[in-house]
Parts: sequence; structure tokens; C-alpha cells
Amino acid sequence: MLVVGLTGGISTGKSTVSAILKTHHIPIIDADVIARQVVQPHTRALRKITRAFGQDILLPDGTLDRKKLGSIVFNDEEKRKELNGIVHPAVRWRMVWEVVGCWLRGEKWCVLDVPLLIEGGLWRYVGLVVVVYCSADIQLVRLMSRDGSSREEASARLNSQMPISSKIEYAQLVIDNSGTRAELASQVSVFVHKVEQSVSTPRWLLCWLIPPLGLLCAGWTVLGRLL
Repeated sequence: MLVVGLTGGISTGKSTVSAILKTHHIPIIDADVIARQVVQPHTRALRKITRAFGQDILLPDGTLDRKKLGSIVFNDEEKRKELNGIVHPAVRWRMVWEVVGCWLRGEKWCVLDVPLLIEGGLWRYVGLVVVVYCSADIQLVRLMSRDGSSREEASARLNSQMPISSKIEYAQLVIDNSGTRAELASQVSVFVHKVEQSVSTPRWLLCWLIPPLGLLCAGWTVLGRLL
């Protein structure tokens, strides 16, 4: 099974691409959704967060008070690292199990929608890295329009992130979202068609029917990225 890593930058349109892929009935594993799920009440991650940051970060109904926790870690690098050390492993394990679930269902490919795919190093463990791109100028205009922020505020947010131009260096495929929604949808359709053709081969069937062969193919891909 082919695992595609989908990423981009703020306001480049990654979420729009993900939504279009869903209309093609492609399985999407969304890291942002999982990040909310792993800290639901009675989860192991939430218990660890409570032990680390105290009961005050819980709302009366037992759910996580994200605003209060955010205020704690916003200006404290050590606290932020501690929180990430709890949440990130939980998210990654959930993503692994969802990928396994896709494989067990006989899916030929799935998409990991991960904003920090490059920064977190997960790009090494996917078969294909796809970056949704638009220029920094377009990013700035879209971000200002979306959030109603000033040019200075939007620029500060963009400058705090890895430049989209740097992410392209890791991509096997770039989807250019500089134009209209229709143009973007057309690019995604072409991408889906190409992937469907590449995975509709005897090799996919063999890897699914013979799990050790599938693991060997996956390991070979990861090894190539690490070397």
C-alpha cells in the first residue's frame, strides 16, 4: 500500500486539497483531527498532560482547556517541548494504526495529512511526499483575508514557520494552488489518476497478499530516505 504524505504551509490550501481528495474517496488520515482525539477525556495522553501541568488545565466537564494550556506553553520553550513529548508520540502511534487499518481493509493507498510532515521528520516514512504550494505573497494575502489580520501580524506568522519554498525540496510532487479552486481540483484529479494507475499493479496485490513482502517494500522505501 502506498502511503502519501500531504503537507503545505499556512494558507497554501492543504486542507482544500485534502477535502478534494475525500471526494475521490481516498482515505485521509488527518493529524490535526487525531491530535484532538488523543487528548479526549480518559485517554492516556490527557492523563500525562494533567500530571505534568496540573488539574487546572481541565474544564469542568473533564475536557482539555486548550486556551489555558496554550497560555502556559506559549512563552515557555521547555513546557512546550514537554507537551509535544506527550502529544506527538500519541498522534504518531494513532496514525500508524490507522495506516494499518487501511492496509487491512485492502486500500491501495492512503494520505497522511500532516502540517509538520517535513519539520517532524515524518516525510522519511512515507512513499510519496506531496507539497501544496503557492507563493509567499499569495500566502500573505490569503492569511490576511482569512484571519482579518494586519500585514505585520500575518508576516510574523509566516516568518515563524518553515518557508514553503524549503518544503518543496522534499517533495516528489508539488500541487500549485496559485490559481482558482477549479484549477486546483483539476490538478488533484490528475494526481489521483496517476497514483491509481501506479498502484493498480500485480505488485500491490502481492504485497497485500504476502505481508512480509509488503513490509520489505516499505522498509526499502524508508531505508532509501534515511541514507
